[in-house]
Amino acid sequence: MEKIREILAQNMKAHRQKLGITQPELAERANISTNFIGMIEQKRKFPAPEMLERIATALKIETPELFATSTSPQTELKILHKEILADLDRAIGEAVGKAIKEQYKENKPKQ
Repeated sequence: MEKIREILAQNMKAHRQKLGITQPELAERANISTNFIGMIEQKRKFPAPEMLERIATALKIETPELFATSTSPQTELKILHKEILADLDRAIGEAVGKAIKEQYKENKPKQ
């Protein structure tokens, strides 16, 4: 059986990488020092419960997912659903931004 620090370190890193964020970005999102995030991922430190909640929130997961050793199909679907919604949100934001810029260029007063 894996030790809890190993499970936490593996899951934290995996979820961070899924989001495509660095340790400093996670640290900023969770309001924790980058050094401490690194120490958790290296299994050298273990965070307090309040800090675990902030890390989970920053990773856009539920706190218990930090300690999951295997995922059920329902959990996998939930994760996929969150990822799809995030991708859609990002794509829509980019498309709207592009459309606004193009509209501005077309309607820009000539000098």
